[in-house]
Amino acid sequence: MNKQRPTLSLKSPATPAAPKLRASHARDLKPALQTGFNTGLKPDSLAYSLIGAAQAVALVRTGTNLPQALVQVWARLGAGATPQARGAMQDISYRCMRQLGQSETLVGLMAPKAPEPLVAALLACALALINAPDETAPYEEFTVVDQTVTAAEAHPDTARAKGMVNAVLRRFLRERQTMLDTASLQPLARWNYPQWWIDAVRAAWPQDWQGVLTTGNTAPPLTLRVNLRKSSVEDYLAVLEQAGMAATRIGPSAVRLVKPVAVGLIPGFNDGVVSVQDAGAQLAAPLLDLADGMRVLDACAAPGGKTCHILELAKVHVTALDADAKRLARVGENLERLQLDAELTAAPAETSDWWDGQPFDRILADVPCTASGIVRRHPDIRWLRRKGDTLQLATLSAKILDNLWQMLAPGGKLLFVTCSLWPQESEAQAAAFAVRHGAARLDAPGQLLPAGGDGQDHDGLFYALFQKNA
Repeated sequence: MNKQRPTLSLKSPATPAAPKLRASHARDLKPALQTGFNTGLKPDSLAYSLIGAAQAVALVRTGTNLPQALVQVWARLGAGATPQARGAMQDISYRCMRQLGQSETLVGLMAPKAPEPLVAALLACALALINAPDETAPYEEFTVVDQTVTAAEAHPDTARAKGMVNAVLRRFLRERQTMLDTASLQPLARWNYPQWWIDAVRAAWPQDWQGVLTTGNTAPPLTLRVNLRKSSVEDYLAVLEQAGMAATRIGPSAVRLVKPVAVGLIPGFNDGVVSVQDAGAQLAAPLLDLADGMRVLDACAAPGGKTCHILELAKVHVTALDADAKRLARVGENLERLQLDAELTAAPAETSDWWDGQPFDRILADVPCTASGIVRRHPDIRWLRRKGDTLQLATLSAKILDNLWQMLAPGGKLLFVTCSLWPQESEAQAAAFAVRHGAARLDAPGQLLPAGGDGQDHDGLFYALFQKNA
């Protein structure tokens, strides 16, 4: 191992018969997207941001996650993708992901034929802006229509559909309520999730499924973790007040900004006073019951939020393990900003070749999962996951837990964490693990469903804590 200075049951009411929709076009038969084409649009125009966002959305529909899709689009646009343009593309594409089911259903109702992939994505982006759920839409409706048509005309993959794009959007403005009412008969449009996802949430949480789905469609809060080595929550709230940033305390170290801002504008962020971390995720490190001098393993550590929190709470020796060396570098960056040290090890958590044989006093196992509990932060997940992913990931996670258990010292504690809503990946996994190893299960929160509001605001996570017999 190379030690280095780090260089993060409500029953649904009966619904009327849903209108028939056309079968979707066969995406695999369409030509490759021309994402490198120079449209000639001005980078500060909405049209430029719309066509960029549409390209990212189209890539998601071919299996690329949204952050990677945006990076690909920005790289191909080159210098034209200014910070302002990138921000606009990101905002539009994330809005689109949260409303994609409704938007695609509307397009299916209004378009004369199934659009090409980039045309469909461009229409979905425009509809997400026109039909924004926010109290204040980001752009005037007719501006969106005009700029969407301009964007369509400027790209070879959409130019021939310019007239159709114009007709569909103007029809939506004329017949908005009728179109929305008709579309809402489809669960896909009403909830903005694939049908299998809706069914899975209803089966797992029959009393709470509607709230879970609704919360997942909201924009996430910007929650900070105060570094108690450098400040107190009370003092930091005072700093925010002086900076004119309204905030509330929602956890022992958690502060939620009323209005999200760019990370670079957060007071004390660059100095390591605070880090960005969901309030639910901030429960992990305290549950480990840390004491100075312990050997701690943070498995599947990237991007390092929990690693850093552990080191803020106690003077311990931490090994941060992750299979992805590039993502592990982010752990190092976060540690460096906070002026903390950990041993960074790039290796799969289901293997043991990297282990020196010395047992750990505490192990944090934040295992791979479908990430169904953090869908409001990653709205593309619902469109990328498949029903069969749950079993595959649960099988891998079981291997990881079994492997890590042998590395835990007698009397030590292992905290099993997952950001899934599916019992197969959480409670069922924890129960089966306890039986296999005769592990003593200690008090822990169990399943946290995603919640938003004044009293609490956190993602959906699961916690199970085990102790090894001495």
